[in-house]
Parts: sequence; C-alpha cells; structure tokens
Amino acid sequence: MGRNLVLVSIETEDGDRCVDLFMRSDGSAGFEEYRRDSEDGRGWFAIGHYAGKIYPTPEATREAALAAVPWLAEVIRDA
Repeated sequence: MGRNLVLVSIETEDGDRCVDLFMRSDGSAGFEEYRRDSEDGRGWFAIGHYAGKIYPTPEATREAALAAVPWLAEVIRDA
C-alpha cells in the first residue's frame, strides 16, 4: 500500500485542528481531521476517523469533509 498524497491541508486560525484532503495510490480520495495540543510536542493526531472512507474524486471528498467536520465551512469561508 502506497502513501497518501495530501492535496490540501486546511488549518484553523489557532492551529489546533486541521483537515487533510488526500489521494490514495489507487486513485481514490479521502480526508482526515486532526488535532494537536500546543503543550504536547507529539504533533498532529487523527480525531475524525474518516480516513477509511473512499470517495471517487477530490471534489466529492471536499463535500464530504464539509458535511462531516463542523468547523471546516467557516474556515474555508474566512480564507
């Protein structure tokens, strides 16, 4: 199994959450929501458990992420 290619990473202004939209080596797309705590040096860790879901296109993935992640639409709107 190959590594995922991150197409875009969308981060909150305070830098404690992000969503990565990615392509898999088989051509399918997906996304995951991550969180990091500034006092914890371990970095980002998955909190959404969405990465296993498969979407046919990056556009379909973006729409699914917008529907699933409550804060994402506001971050994209403010960008």
